[in-house]
Amino acid sequence: MVKTSPRASATMDREVKVTVLGAGLMGHGIAQVASQVGGYGVSILDVEQSFLDRGMKMIRDSVGRFVDKGKLTKDQGEDTVKRIRPTLDLAEAMKGSQLVIEAATEEPKLKLDLYRRISELIEKDTVLASNTSSISITLLASATKYPENVCGMHFFNPPQLMPLIEIIKGKKTSEQTIQKVRDVSAKLGKETVLCKKDSPGFIVNRILVPALNEAVFLVQEGVAEPEDIDKAVKLGLNWPMGPLQLLDYVGLDTTLNITQVFMNEFQDSKYRASPLLRELVRAGMLGRKTGKGFYSWDGGSATKPRS
Repeated sequence: MVKTSPRASATMDREVKVTVLGAGLMGHGIAQVASQVGGYGVSILDVEQSFLDRGMKMIRDSVGRFVDKGKLTKDQGEDTVKRIRPTLDLAEAMKGSQLVIEAATEEPKLKLDLYRRISELIEKDTVLASNTSSISITLLASATKYPENVCGMHFFNPPQLMPLIEIIKGKKTSEQTIQKVRDVSAKLGKETVLCKKDSPGFIVNRILVPALNEAVFLVQEGVAEPEDIDKAVKLGLNWPMGPLQLLDYVGLDTTLNITQVFMNEFQDSKYRASPLLRELVRAGMLGRKTGKGFYSWDGGSATKPRS
């Protein structure tokens, strides 16, 4: 369970402003943790007002659940939301920030363009951390003026509850940058692991994504139904969630993007995405966020396998 912080401390919390770029599935949760647990002032940016509105609604709903469960007082919940300032203006979001956490869509070209724009606005000592789950940190850092300040800071879904952050060191990332991110992660109540080599998928997704993809192949080949595959893995491997339900939760498009990064980087056919995964993404059946993937989703819960 995520820790809560009723007030900012006298040092880091009151001084550090965190900027989160992206208000989507991961970004809104990262912003909430930075405010709720770290006590930081947070700017959250996205490209459309509707995306910001949806992100802030998800934050309010999540904070409300913490209050309902007695994990936060009502005042703490209100303060958490008040510390988060949504904006459409990149310069405004970046102003005065000591830590920028990028949680944009998992597309290399989009991220590189964003990093070039950030590089014109960022302060020399500001840490730029990417929440990417597979894209090279060294590549992203190459688009900035200060590559030594760029690292990976990979949260897991949902950031409000999952206790791990993977820290990824790029080719030019400084030890000082790594330590700063370790310190912030600890303040957020997270455990950290260091991926000391900038390898696609880092640690967790290097292991997980091929397993998820293999589960899709099982469905495609008619070996078993999705619910039996999930039941087998939950009971046989003691996973808390089956691979196909997890795919729906993470997003089929996100998983497909990661397999494509693996194929490009490793040039190994074992990372080839299942044709069924591609078909579902093309059909807009991305999982929980669209209401249908391998399961139908109602109110955030899987209700039945897809028809």
